[in-house]
Amino acid sequence: MLLENKNAVIYGGGGAIGGGVARTFAREGARVFLAGRTRESLEAVAADIRAAGGSAEVAVVDALDERVVDEYAREVAAQAGSIDVSLNLVSRGDVQGIPLADMTLEDFIRPITTGIKANFITARAAARHMIEQSSGVILALDSGSANRSPMMGGTGPADAATDTFVRNLAAEVGPHGVRVLGLWTAGVPETLSPESLAAVDSTLEMDDAAFQGLLDRLDGMRMLRRSPRLADVAAVTAFLASDRAAGITGTFVNVTGGMFPS
Repeated sequence: MLLENKNAVIYGGGGAIGGGVARTFAREGARVFLAGRTRESLEAVAADIRAAGGSAEVAVVDALDERVVDEYAREVAAQAGSIDVSLNLVSRGDVQGIPLADMTLEDFIRPITTGIKANFITARAAARHMIEQSSGVILALDSGSANRSPMMGGTGPADAATDTFVRNLAAEVGPHGVRVLGLWTAGVPETLSPESLAAVDSTLEMDDAAFQGLLDRLDGMRMLRRSPRLADVAAVTAFLASDRAAGITGTFVNVTGGMFPS
């Protein structure tokens, strides 16, 4: 198994991508620590993992509260003996579908400040323990929209901030044996619904036929002419977190199916 005897902390572990990654990590042998603000969704993922014979523990943690995150990381390290993987999947409050010329400052800047704050706080907490143990992997995820993202508000700048942070942190902690990596993924079908899309872009109101049309358009935008599934994203994440990816750090892996080159 790729992650046997690894202790993995997943912030946002109750979300669609977080849950998929957590289940995969557990199947690959990791002891999973699920952190987030909604206990019910975290417990649902943990129940699935335990039912399949895996190990999962749940904690209500606000990833934007540095004191709470630092204390949580100390508790996990003390209880488990190490933090081997830390993954941030906290939602940022992106607002899309509005031209930049018409967008409010608050809506534009929210994903930038929320995203980089959550990534910094959770990565810093993990890095402090990983430096001491001379090993560990810190992972982040964004959509790769720093390349080009018209009508997506602050999403592109938020992704650019995450990309730069990952590269800089990797350079600092690499000599201590700690790897820092990211993934780009966008429009994973299992994570989308008319409701979830409307929450980000209020101009999107669609019935089932329109929603399927959107999924078909996403397929057509990719070099592979198909959208990567949640299982694909989770499998790549597990590989990057494993010792088999020991030579990879300071970069992002493009899991968009070729929505854009990198």
